[in-house]
Amino acid sequence: MTTDMAILAQAPGISGVSLLAIFFAAAVTDNILLTRFLGMCSYLAISRELKSAVGLGAAVTFVTGATCMLNAALYWYVLVPLGLEVGLQLILFIIVIAAFVQLLEMVIERVSLALYFSLGVFLPLITVNCAILGGSLFMINKNYRVVEGLVYGLGAGLGWMLAIVLLAGIRWRLRNAKIPAGLEGPGITLIITGIMALAFIAFSGLVKV
Repeated sequence: MTTDMAILAQAPGISGVSLLAIFFAAAVTDNILLTRFLGMCSYLAISRELKSAVGLGAAVTFVTGATCMLNAALYWYVLVPLGLEVGLQLILFIIVIAAFVQLLEMVIERVSLALYFSLGVFLPLITVNCAILGGSLFMINKNYRVVEGLVYGLGAGLGWMLAIVLLAGIRWRLRNAKIPAGLEGPGITLIITGIMALAFIAFSGLVKV
């Protein structure tokens, strides 16, 4: 217990690193989708329509930011002092994410039924979106505390949203384009994703936190 409290007191997280740098790195240079390739399933399925892509991207951004903040608080101020971070970290993170997704689903259903039905099964599936869980795990690996965790989560979610909205816009422009038969559908989508990933990876090293 004494050792755990010492670690908690000494872990400075992001000393000397600005919140803006954390946000930019999470959204661009360390984009959770285009550089770590997490959350690809809903990214490929929902990016057919721009409106749905924006809606799901906003939902992912909200859930990632909120859960990263809450998970950071629970990890550093509950699990670590009690010495339970190894055994309960993953279970606790998943429970927090599931609770927020249920809340978000109820809000969207009441506010916009059209968006609710357009997102379909992928709205409750945010619970198992590996990008959201990955955000919390990466945040802990980087020793981010509550405020830094919130900023990192918002940046990671916004980066995921940026990727899916860009793909939706490109796919919309390609509707009337002449694409070789062998590349139609998933083929051209994965090629576009690869090119987008190369563009984002080009920023690697610009900001590193």
